[in-house]
Amino acid sequence: MEKKKVGSVEYHTADATYFEKRELRRHARVWSLWALGVGAVISGHFSGWNFGLGAGGFGGLFFAAIVIGLMYVCLCFCLAEMSPALPHTGGAYSFARSAMGPWGGFVTGLAENIEYVLTPAVIVFFISAYLGSIFGTPAEFQPVWWILMYVLFVGLNVLGVALSFRVSVIVTLLALTVLAVFWVSAIFSGQLDFSRWALNIGVGPDGAFVELPGGGGSFLPNGIAGVFAALPFAVWLFLAIEQLPLAAEESHDPKRDMPKGLMYGIATLVFSAFMIMFLNASIPVQSADGSASGAFHLGSAGEPLLDGFRALYGSEAAKILALCAVIGLIASFHTIIYAFGRQIYSLSRAGYFPHVLSVTHARFKVPYLALITGSVVGFAVMMAVYVLMGEGAEGFIGAQLLNMAVFGAMLSYAAQALSFILLRRDLPNIERPYRSPVGVVGAWIVIVIALVTLYMQFQDPAYRGGVIGVAIWFALGILYFAVHGRKALVYSPEEDFAVKARERAKAG
Repeated sequence: MEKKKVGSVEYHTADATYFEKRELRRHARVWSLWALGVGAVISGHFSGWNFGLGAGGFGGLFFAAIVIGLMYVCLCFCLAEMSPALPHTGGAYSFARSAMGPWGGFVTGLAENIEYVLTPAVIVFFISAYLGSIFGTPAEFQPVWWILMYVLFVGLNVLGVALSFRVSVIVTLLALTVLAVFWVSAIFSGQLDFSRWALNIGVGPDGAFVELPGGGGSFLPNGIAGVFAALPFAVWLFLAIEQLPLAAEESHDPKRDMPKGLMYGIATLVFSAFMIMFLNASIPVQSADGSASGAFHLGSAGEPLLDGFRALYGSEAAKILALCAVIGLIASFHTIIYAFGRQIYSLSRAGYFPHVLSVTHARFKVPYLALITGSVVGFAVMMAVYVLMGEGAEGFIGAQLLNMAVFGAMLSYAAQALSFILLRRDLPNIERPYRSPVGVVGAWIVIVIALVTLYMQFQDPAYRGGVIGVAIWFALGILYFAVHGRKALVYSPEEDFAVKARERAKAG
């Protein structure tokens, strides 16, 4: 095999057999891509976003959602330009590779890997909690639910991209239907009272939030500080829409369909985000002591949408309502499994991860080893937490693993936006079928908001432990790449594009 040294890395020119064993099959069109993006995010509209109410009150979360929404809109514009210009399944890693070289590509890919492996692991924990309450299984049965969910949805992904996208469309539409039923039910319930329930948060003498029984509190009970405090929680309203470029090599026409899928997806999510925030917080949900409450209770509720359904339809229908609520979690679980499969596949095919992980199934043309590996790592993390933390596992997952995923995402967003800026500067002549209307200014907006959100994570002691986990992940990954990975790179499509584009730019 021919070798070529480029800077501190070494490339191996693979023969045709190498890529024949790693073929993907094109299937996705605009609506499949839309479902992939929306489905990955939608669980955050069922739960997670509401903790922002406990951090900044309704107004704090409202303005935080506007800021984070702006970041994601600008990010989607950047991705809509870069993905058709570099239509490879590597996504974030391939953009950074072309802009910042192999080390920049690897570090960006590693940050994204943290997000995509940990997010479904956390989601499956909450799926098991719902299913346990529906079927009455004991707490110690949870790992069995995890195994069943991973086996089922990794299996669906392994059985071909057509089936995987079909399931994505179905579960995404079902999740949006559940949300739409809630919106309509809340609007016509006669129980909506924004001032009474959404503004029932005040500030006590010690600075902590207190419930205002009659409502009518300040829109910003904690002032501008509440907006900053709510930023990490507002992320859950949009987290993972950025996975769409991972489907570039399985899209029939990525140059046309990818920008449309991204724009339709972010538009759907912005609408849904503000509907669920306003309506869920404006009805009298039941607090732990049985009394009617609103945003104050939702600020610490693990099942905000289910609490909202109970307020509208009563507790007798709890099991049916819980089954509806779990649909959103399943939609995100399935679609992010797809994402980590392609993300691991792309890094493996190029040699950053072990080559064997990118081998695709002979019949279904799906990176089954990458899918299995990602699920095994996620399951192992969950089992380690379950064994070591015992009864404290749920709190650890909410305070640490979830925020490790957000931490990885913010680093990845900043790197992708920087890649956009550098590609505009260093490779201005590559074909760009779509150009971002917000340009470099939009990319800088992404970088600033992502870094501010990271800073706010450090301000909460509950987030800081996750930083240790992220540091360990990065240390192990960088050690592997320094010792072995950088000497085992392959001229995959994205690597070949990056090297040749750089050579052309230098030549003329």
